[in-house]
Amino acid sequence: MASARGGTGSAGLAAVLVRGRRENAQGGAGPGMKLGRAALGLLLLAPSVVQAVEPISLGLALAGVLTGYIYPRLYCLFAECCGQKRSLSREALQKDLDNKLFGQHLAKKIILNAVFGFINNPKPKKPLTLSLHGWTGTGKNFVSKIIAENIYEGGLNSDYVHLFVATLHFPHASNITLYKDQLQLWIRGNVSACARSIFIFDEMDKMHAGLIDAIKPFLDYYDLVDGVSYQKAIFIFLSNAGAERITDVALDFWRSGKQREDIKLKDIEHALSVSVFNNKNSGFWHSSLIDRNLIDYFVPFLPLEYKHLKMCIRVEMQSRGYETNEDIVSRVAEEMTFFPKEERVFSDKGCKTVFTKLDYYYDD
Repeated sequence: MASARGGTGSAGLAAVLVRGRRENAQGGAGPGMKLGRAALGLLLLAPSVVQAVEPISLGLALAGVLTGYIYPRLYCLFAECCGQKRSLSREALQKDLDNKLFGQHLAKKIILNAVFGFINNPKPKKPLTLSLHGWTGTGKNFVSKIIAENIYEGGLNSDYVHLFVATLHFPHASNITLYKDQLQLWIRGNVSACARSIFIFDEMDKMHAGLIDAIKPFLDYYDLVDGVSYQKAIFIFLSNAGAERITDVALDFWRSGKQREDIKLKDIEHALSVSVFNNKNSGFWHSSLIDRNLIDYFVPFLPLEYKHLKMCIRVEMQSRGYETNEDIVSRVAEEMTFFPKEERVFSDKGCKTVFTKLDYYYDD
């Protein structure tokens, strides 16, 4: 017989199994699911137990097992599920970063360690929050794509990866109160459906000041916010803000005859966060996210040099099935513009336009 709390009888068993199904749908394996598995074992291995249970209660229990344990796993063989790649491969992430991201030794190290460590932490205390900064074409969007693809098969097209573009989704300063409400509802709804949701905010430097503070409670050290845990979610911010400060450090190293690979995170991170915090044209201007230290890493993307452009061009050639033609590689790279004007060290558009320039040489 079932107790008032549903703990011992067959109806209680069915309730536990259904609860396990809900936990499984959110990508977890909580107590309900564990008890559900134990119950499944009892039903399969103890015929005397099965005979002692009335048919209706047994039917409820088996329905709970089938829908809460077996069905989701069969379903996930044919469709994407929350947290589908349960064990992130450090080697695969490292390979993607090495083969697709050039001139960014700091970003590679931070992203690899931060993402791998977070995904493999069974009980993170807060969501992983990364803020990527640098000039256009240095690889910020590319890295967010790599992260998404290493966590979900669908990458940026996954139902569990959500992209916000400031100028597209939040265009009018007069609607900032509405945007705050919509943003909170959207994030709450998606994390409720999948704890391992990824949220990417592009063009943070064009976002209206104060808007991003609406999500501050979701990034803080809370176990639950209105009954929802955000601790397994990932938030990624992309911005050009702070690029000047990053360039100053890279240029100082170049002028001193030092290798850019000698630049350490400590040489940039603090100055970068202060620069972004005090930038009135940034969505992070005087933001509580920075003031309360809720951003885990400010990731600097260094301006790219001539040699890095050539790496980008070679990879693009290979992706199109062309043999590498070093003459074309050099000609495309030389068409790019560089700064400062006198020294011409860094590409002012990074690798962003090398792909379209390559079309000129392979126009069919």
